[in-house]
Amino acid sequence: MKGETYRLTTPLWRWSGPSAANWYFLTIDGGVGEALSATALMDRLEQGKGRGWGSVRLRIRIGASAWQTSAFPSKEQGWIVPVKAAVRRAESLTEGDAVTVELQF
Repeated sequence: MKGETYRLTTPLWRWSGPSAANWYFLTIDGGVGEALSATALMDRLEQGKGRGWGSVRLRIRIGASAWQTSAFPSKEQGWIVPVKAAVRRAESLTEGDAVTVELQF
């Protein structure tokens, strides 16, 4: 539901692109992933179109770090949320860490 805060713990994982760039993500699945899917559908119905790549805007908090970003649908992994380098440094996160995250969308 829109405006609700969801909390889950999920591992931080790395994706390496063709340019040797590394991107870090959290996978959002289960009940929270279903809520994201419902929100994306409602947004498309209300606005008559979807956001880029089917994304859903959200607010995210990990530890003391909070920011706005988007969740992106993934056929293989439910939804994925990027975690920027500044947050990984501030929260001392490395690949494979179990990350407790709060999401609001």
